[in-house]
Amino acid sequence: MFDSETAPHGGAEHGRLLSVLARADDAPMKALAERLLPGLGEVEVLASRTGLVMQPLRDPVQEVDFHLGEVLVAEAHVRAAGVEGYGMVTGRDMERAMAMAVLDAAWASGIARAEVADFVAGQSARQDAEDIARMRAVEATRVDMETF
Repeated sequence: MFDSETAPHGGAEHGRLLSVLARADDAPMKALAERLLPGLGEVEVLASRTGLVMQPLRDPVQEVDFHLGEVLVAEAHVRAAGVEGYGMVTGRDMERAMAMAVLDAAWASGIARAEVADFVAGQSARQDAEDIARMRAVEATRVDMETF
């Protein structure tokens, strides 16, 4: 399994990039990857597979970690322009995982870093807005048990 923290271009910034790409909209991510492929030259596919990973969660009441269960994921690992790129998404969409790996390799190589960074910034803003809306919807259903 790929570890973004220990990868040659790893670190917190890389971890954030992969997190945003894993939740990015399919069509724009695939379209951007297609546009960047010619600039990366030959792309070697190191891994392309589906599998199951354990989904860790934290119980907010007891503040303990536990495993919810197994989740189906698609994983892609590529080498291009002298760097490696990685992608893992939930589900079995290998094309989406490969697009994520291509964008990661493009970002790491610096060939299209600004274009990838702009895409990630846009997706991050959209995801943050969705998260806030979801948390507001959840908060509206909260029940104060002491009122019963």
